[in-house]
Amino acid sequence: MNFLTLDYLKNGSEIQKRIHFVLEKHHIFDKLKEYNPILTGTFPININIEKSDLDIILESDDLIKAQDFIINEFQNEKDFETHFCKINGVDSLVCNFTIEEFPVELFAQNIPTKLQNAYRHMIIEYEILEQEGEEFRKQIINLKEKGWKTEPAFTELLGLKGNPYLELLNYTK
Repeated sequence: MNFLTLDYLKNGSEIQKRIHFVLEKHHIFDKLKEYNPILTGTFPININIEKSDLDIILESDDLIKAQDFIINEFQNEKDFETHFCKINGVDSLVCNFTIEEFPVELFAQNIPTKLQNAYRHMIIEYEILEQEGEEFRKQIINLKEKGWKTEPAFTELLGLKGNPYLELLNYTK
């Protein structure tokens, strides 16, 4: 599965097709192209729940400039807000807004998007879902509906101990 473009969404579930339509209609990835955007999280791997948002990771060596660009492009969207934070010691930019019915989170770091943990986690989760099958996927969704975050849900079902975010990165069957 190639998650680096949005093409896979066109032939996916009804919600994935809708996401593709909305992202294309609003030119979200075209606007963000200089930041190498990748849609990550639960929607690409079909474990989304009602409260899921569209997680789009970005790479930028100048987070202030990226924030200025994002403000310029998206400030008029519903629920718009942006802030800086540190994630695992890495300076990060987070921007949230709503586009049509979808909450969106843009997340930027000075790390290539394919090397960011959100993408790496998603690829590992996708591989696990492919190996473990439909019943496992349903169990993940069930835990998420009970309030579990994605990575802890995976590590719980896999019987892994320790920090779920690190354990998942090191997972091998």
